[in-house]
Amino acid sequence: MDPAQAGAAERLDALWRELTADAAPRGFLGRLFAEKAEQPRGLYLWGPVGRGKTMLMDLFFDTAPEPRKRRVHFAAFMLEVHARLHALRGAGHGGDAVDLLAREIASEVRLLCFDEFQITDIADAMVIGRLFTGLFAGGLIMVSTSNTAPDALYAGGLQRALFLPFIALLKQKVHIVAVAGENDHRLGRLHGRRVYLVPADDAAEAELGQMFRDLAAGAAPYPAAIAVPGGRRLDIPRAGPKVAWFAAADLIGEARSAADYLALVAAFDTVILSHIPRLTAERRNEARRLITLVDILYDAGARLIASAEAPPEELHDAGLHAREFERTASRLIEMQSDDWPPRPENQKPGMPAASQNARSEAILPLGDAL
Repeated sequence: MDPAQAGAAERLDALWRELTADAAPRGFLGRLFAEKAEQPRGLYLWGPVGRGKTMLMDLFFDTAPEPRKRRVHFAAFMLEVHARLHALRGAGHGGDAVDLLAREIASEVRLLCFDEFQITDIADAMVIGRLFTGLFAGGLIMVSTSNTAPDALYAGGLQRALFLPFIALLKQKVHIVAVAGENDHRLGRLHGRRVYLVPADDAAEAELGQMFRDLAAGAAPYPAAIAVPGGRRLDIPRAGPKVAWFAAADLIGEARSAADYLALVAAFDTVILSHIPRLTAERRNEARRLITLVDILYDAGARLIASAEAPPEELHDAGLHAREFERTASRLIEMQSDDWPPRPENQKPGMPAASQNARSEAILPLGDAL
């Protein structure tokens, strides 16, 4: 454990002790005065990729004594927020929908752990301040990881001035802890497993086909579709038991959202992605989608097999999302290692259990798709 990790671990341990004290039995007077006590402050762990932020948070989450706890990828949480807001507004709650949702979530969970806290969408930026004002007022304790310092969140975003009060609130409610050691610890785990093929030529396509057949136990690929929240569907050109095969143009070249990728990992434990192009600055939308896809696959412990025009660190090294893509490149490298995917008992809570090897009921033969 490097010094930066040790500092973060000490902060997490202090919070763990506060939660343990909260959970200890008290007499009448103890409970009476505890109600007036200030809530423990959460933590915001930020720094470059591969420094152990997620590992530390997950160790903390696994042992935290708070019974009402949840660990979730931030993109998945915001998808859920928007879906619940849509339902509340449809039920007649207009201007008070965000406040009502904050009260609902605060009643469901006290300790909320986020992986990859990041604001890039104006829809998220405009709702998050009011939502978290209500959540913190309801007693929520937040622990999160991020590659971005709080002051740099939503930098350059539309109407960012409206977002700044949230940053001020965040600094009041969490300890800001930089986890910025010198080494990306994930890179040392690479043992050369050939699941990322360069270049994306005919030989790579043939190798992907052989891996598909091996994973599908010889079953022939078939077209299928999976249901996506909101009444949409995601078409899968070639599917098999537990494995889905896409051309990159179909999965990141078209308009997709985190909802599509979350539905995908809920249904399959392996995704094959062929012909990933070099993501030049002009292909910023494809780069953004690949960032989201890899985050979701990684957090679910799913397997990615791919062919690409360039190694991970050269796929998108210039353009709008180049800095953010450093995390994606690091994760693509880690996901090539011999010990990926993690064993089921090491799965991160809060995301679809892609490695459970259970074929989702959401998978539909193409003729029966929604």
